[in-house]
Amino acid sequence: MSEPILVLEDVSRNFGGILALSEISFSLKEGEIVALIGPNGAGKTTLVNAITGVHPASSGRIRFLGVDVTGQRPFQAARRGLARTFQIVQPFPQMTVLENVAAGALFGGAHANMHDAMATAREKLEFTGLAQFADRSASALTLAGRKRLELAKSLAMKPKILMLDEVNAGLNASEIDGALALIRRIADQGVTIFIIEHLMKVVLSLAQRVLVLHHGSLIADGNPTDIVNDPRVIEAYLGEKFARRIKESAGNV
Repeated sequence: MSEPILVLEDVSRNFGGILALSEISFSLKEGEIVALIGPNGAGKTTLVNAITGVHPASSGRIRFLGVDVTGQRPFQAARRGLARTFQIVQPFPQMTVLENVAAGALFGGAHANMHDAMATAREKLEFTGLAQFADRSASALTLAGRKRLELAKSLAMKPKILMLDEVNAGLNASEIDGALALIRRIADQGVTIFIIEHLMKVVLSLAQRVLVLHHGSLIADGNPTDIVNDPRVIEAYLGEKFARRIKESAGNV
């Protein structure tokens, strides 16, 4: 069995007197698709921020590829191969779609010069279906297009782990289907996917494992079937009606 690519050991994060994360421990394996779910305010984005150095852990330890990266800064995380998207999509509006992705390649350290960064950017735009918009202003894209642009920018960093923060929020059913197909193609390239998601339809169709946060604590870690049957998860997040509906749907398959 291969060693985990990312390991968190008793990671906590305080903001003044508020404990946002409480002794979180889990690991990710290379190539896994793992979903992170929980109520609003559970600490999901804070956890990603702790991993990527936006708000470093107050205590505990984070190891990536066997190296202690607990106190790293965001640019160091990106250059090590820890890329992430943001819940609120904010491309550089005065730059073209191509230039936005090239900026990701340069920030992530994938390339040291603009020529190579532009080449990688064109490749990632082709992969994400945005090649035809390369020379347009990023501000002209639809919400679905801006979400794909976020993915292209992250992929240009050549990540080993890609953390997606509600990448499907605001999309219609067809756009979500397209996003899921794209995420699966990324995973097929060996990239570990760690996705924050509220849509349980997405979680159940995409994730191999599900982590559940509640009040800053990890209350469950398991396969999707076990998670939707876990009394703690039902009480904290899913609700009895949803859990019963999921079970009935599974029984009709």
